[in-house]
Amino acid sequence: MVTLFELQEIIESQLFRLSKISNGMLRNTDIKVLNTNHALIISGIRRCGKSTVLRQLFEADNEKKLLLNFEDPRLAAFDFSDFERLSKYAENNEIVHFYLDEIQNISHWENFVRFKLDEGYKVTLTGSNASLLSKELGTKLTGRHITKELFPFSFTEYIAFTNAKRNEKESTNYLLTGGFPEYIRSEGNVDILTNVFNDILFRDIAVRHQIKQTQLIRSLAVFIVSNSGNKMSANALRKQFEIASGSTVNEYLNFLQDSYLFQSINKFSYSLKSQQVNPKKWYTIDSGLIAANSKSFTPDTGRLLETVVFLHLRRTYTEIFYFSEKNECDFVVFRNSAFQQAVQVCYELTSINKQRELAGIMEALVFFDNNEGFIITYNQEDTLRIDNKTIHIVPFYKWDKTNLTS
Repeated sequence: MVTLFELQEIIESQLFRLSKISNGMLRNTDIKVLNTNHALIISGIRRCGKSTVLRQLFEADNEKKLLLNFEDPRLAAFDFSDFERLSKYAENNEIVHFYLDEIQNISHWENFVRFKLDEGYKVTLTGSNASLLSKELGTKLTGRHITKELFPFSFTEYIAFTNAKRNEKESTNYLLTGGFPEYIRSEGNVDILTNVFNDILFRDIAVRHQIKQTQLIRSLAVFIVSNSGNKMSANALRKQFEIASGSTVNEYLNFLQDSYLFQSINKFSYSLKSQQVNPKKWYTIDSGLIAANSKSFTPDTGRLLETVVFLHLRRTYTEIFYFSEKNECDFVVFRNSAFQQAVQVCYELTSINKQRELAGIMEALVFFDNNEGFIITYNQEDTLRIDNKTIHIVPFYKWDKTNLTS
C-alpha cells in the first residue's frame, strides 16, 4: 500500500526529474494522443523508448494531466487498492488525462483504466508484455483501446539519432549496434544490452511466471539469439535441451515472444494446420542484442542483415511468412490477406549463391502471380528482368528509406 502523501511525493519527484532531462528524439511513428474515449497503449520491449514517447506526448498535452512510472522502486508496494488514492489525487488536482508507464507491473490495472474511461478521463499507457496486455485488454477493454507497437530504432532513426551519413559504413555499424537508444548513446557499453537481456529473462519472465529452471530458459534464449533467422521447431528444441515436456518448451517460447525479445514467422501456407506443424523462423528484436549476447565469437553479418530486414518489414506489417516450396524466399508479406511483396535477403550475391537466391524469389513471384520483387544486400545494386519479372537488388541502407506504410 502507498499513502496519498507518498503518492503525491512520487508523482512530483518523477515530474521534477523528467524536467531535468531531454525529451529525446521524435520517433518515426504514427503514435499520437487520442481524441476519443479509447485508451492508447504503447507496447514494446524494455528500453526501446516507450517512456520517452510517453513523456513527449505528456509534454505536448495542454490539458491537466499526471504521469506515473510504475518501474519506480518506491511504487513496489503499490497494489490495486492504491488506484483509489491515485483517483483521489487526480480529483484534487483536476486531472483529466492519466499517463501510466509500465502498467503491467500492477495487477488488475485494466479495471482501473476501464473505470476511468467510463468516467470520461483520457488514459495513455505503456507496457512490455504482449500476452498480459492482450489478455487484460481483451477482458475489460474490448473495443475501448488502440495499441501501437514501438521497436528499437530503425536504421533511419539511428542515422537521425547519431547524426551520421547514410552509407555502407553506417549500415555496418547499425547491424552491430542495433537500435536501443541508451546503448547507442553509451558508444558501445555492452553491459547495457546484457542487462536488458537478463532483466527480461529474470525479472519479466522467471519472476513473473515463477520459473525455477532459470538457467534452462536462459540457455534457450541464448540459443535463439545465436541463431536468429533460423528455422526452429519446439520438438527439436525439446530434444536439444533434453526437456521432458513439449508443453514446457511451448510455454517458454510464448514467454520469450510475449516479452518482445523474439518474433517468429510461419511458413506460408493457405492451410492453418500446415502453418502450425512446420518449423517457425525466429528473429531477435534487435541486432545489437544478437551481437552482445550470441555465443558466436564473430558476427554473422548475413543473419544480422536478415534480422534487420525482417524488423523493417515488421514495423509496418503483421502478416509476414517465409516461403518454402522447391526453393525458399525469406519473406512474403501480406496486408489483410492480400499479397504485398516478396523479399529475399543476401549479404552478398556471388557466382555461388546467385542462382539459389534468384530461384527462391522467382518461385514466390510466380506462385503469387506478382511481377516485382526485392533482394536486399549489403552494398550491391542492380535491376534484373527475368521471364517478365523485375528483381530489384537494393543495398539495405537505401531500401530502409522505403515508405512501407503506403
